[in-house]
Amino acid sequence: MTEPNNTALLIVDMINNFQFDMGERLAEKTKQIVPRILSLKKHAKQNNWPIIYINDHYGLWKADIDAIREECSNDISADIIEDISPQPDDYFLIKPKHSAFYETALHTLLTELKVNQLMITGIAGNICVLFTANDAYMREYSIAIPKDCTASNNDEDNDFALTMMENVLFAEITTEKQITSEK
Repeated sequence: MTEPNNTALLIVDMINNFQFDMGERLAEKTKQIVPRILSLKKHAKQNNWPIIYINDHYGLWKADIDAIREECSNDISADIIEDISPQPDDYFLIKPKHSAFYETALHTLLTELKVNQLMITGIAGNICVLFTANDAYMREYSIAIPKDCTASNNDEDNDFALTMMENVLFAEITTEKQITSEK
C-alpha cells in the first residue's frame, strides 16, 4: 500500500492527560503501543513521509505543543508524553472534536503535501482513530491502520473498531512490523 512520496503518518491524541473514566487503563494500553509508533516514526522519517500529530487542545485552543504537554503532564501521563512527543520537524495540529479532520487544517495540509495515503495511529482506536479514518475515507484517502499502534479502553471495542475500519472504510489493517519491513 505505502509509497514514500504520498503517505503520511498520523498520530492521534497521544499527548493525553488520561484524567477520565478508565483513563489509567487506557494509559497502560498506550504505554504498550508507544514503542511501535516510535518505530513507525523512524520508518516514516527514513521514507520522507510527513509525520502529523493531531491532538485535543485541552481547553487551551493553541497549537502550542509545549503548553499542551504541560497541561497534560501528571503522574500517569508524564512518561508517555516524554517518549512520544513530536520532534521539531513533525507537524502538530489541534482538534476540537473526535475526528482529526473536523474543523482542522489537516485536509489542507495533506493536499499541500500531495498526500493520498494515510497511516493512522493513536488513541482511542474506537473513538478518535475510528472517526478520523471515517473522515479520511469520506475524502477518498487510502487508509492503513497498524492494529498494534492503536489502543482503546477496552480491547473488544478496539477490535470492533478495527473490523469496522476494514469492512466499511476499506482500511488495510496491518502491523508495525509489516510496514517497517517494506522496502
